[in-house]
Amino acid sequence: MQSKLPLKGLRILEMGQLIAGPFAGCILGYFGAEVIKVEPPNTGDALRNWRVLDEDNTSYWWRSMARNKKCITINLKDERGRNLVNDLINKSDVVLENFRPGTMEKWNLGPDKYTTSNPELVYTRVSGYGQTGPNKERPGFASACEGYGGFRYVNGYPSEAPIRPNLSIGDTLAAMNAVIGTLIALQGKQNNGGKGQVVDVSIYESVFGMLEGVVPEFDGAGVIREPSGTTVTGIAPTGTYSCSDNKYVVIGGNGDTIFKRLCTAMKRDDLGNDVRFNDNAGRVKHQEELDRTIGEWTKTMSSSEILATLDVADVPNGPINSVVDIMKDPHFIERNMFEEVDIDGKRKLQIPAMVPKLIDTPGKTITSGPTNLGAANKEVFEDLLGLSEMEIDVLKRDGVI
Repeated sequence: MQSKLPLKGLRILEMGQLIAGPFAGCILGYFGAEVIKVEPPNTGDALRNWRVLDEDNTSYWWRSMARNKKCITINLKDERGRNLVNDLINKSDVVLENFRPGTMEKWNLGPDKYTTSNPELVYTRVSGYGQTGPNKERPGFASACEGYGGFRYVNGYPSEAPIRPNLSIGDTLAAMNAVIGTLIALQGKQNNGGKGQVVDVSIYESVFGMLEGVVPEFDGAGVIREPSGTTVTGIAPTGTYSCSDNKYVVIGGNGDTIFKRLCTAMKRDDLGNDVRFNDNAGRVKHQEELDRTIGEWTKTMSSSEILATLDVADVPNGPINSVVDIMKDPHFIERNMFEEVDIDGKRKLQIPAMVPKLIDTPGKTITSGPTNLGAANKEVFEDLLGLSEMEIDVLKRDGVI
């Protein structure tokens, strides 16, 4: 008998667009939660039309992000639409929204409204700067919040413009915090008389939480961590190095015994026996010399030769993979990191599996993000809210759904 998915029976109403909130909904839906996603009629979630589009003019990214979701349309500018959302909130375990703070309250759909009608409700809110504070109403784009939260400052090279990864890291981190906060709040109801609560997640705090020892180092020693290119300040040697085939490899030789093995692999036992490099503090002091020496060595061989040599020496290493490398890599394949979904019965598409991996009750993709707007309107409005076909037709005619 197959075990049930761990979040089966949990109903989540997802409101908002693009990345942070919807990615949180994607993760929760992957592990069995029923995720009802609200989109505006006619246009839908903006992500439907972002980046590379398929033959139906639908984003490939949408196919992944909206997997397993029951997508419905509701015009939140219409009172009747807001009444529908109100009814859905009262039938949900979790609200997941990522509008600008105050928007849900403006629509009379804020969390305070449900303390009596749905006291067990967990109300998860994702925004750029949080629900309180002087910056709460600022537009919460991940790019700006990554800079504000300190993440961008340490990225790049000294004396150059900070670098952003070609990804929305802040949105993804906020989504993960939203999932963690939601699950903690749901579990916490057991210790709080079954009472739900608000989960307040911000993008800037999510990236701020990645700063490791930056704050105590500054407060205690007055040290400001600066950008350091492909290395990590205070740890050596660890970095990215170019090879003879113009590919790059990552080498982590920063443990004392690991460093000696690296020197042996490089046929530079003289470095391994140099008292200047006996510990991390000494290696950091001479980091430029070490990085230059390692870089000269990696340039003498191809990336595959360097990686093989380091594997034999038991020195931590890795390639810089593109998506082409990833999708043919046997480790990714054996770990089942790709799932094939059916797109409207017309074609198949590979999308990434999601983590973490649960051994007994793993998550799974059942459906891809739907092509049609309001694909689940009939199911949700008729079966869940009990509306008649005539009522649904009127709402559709009037542009409410």
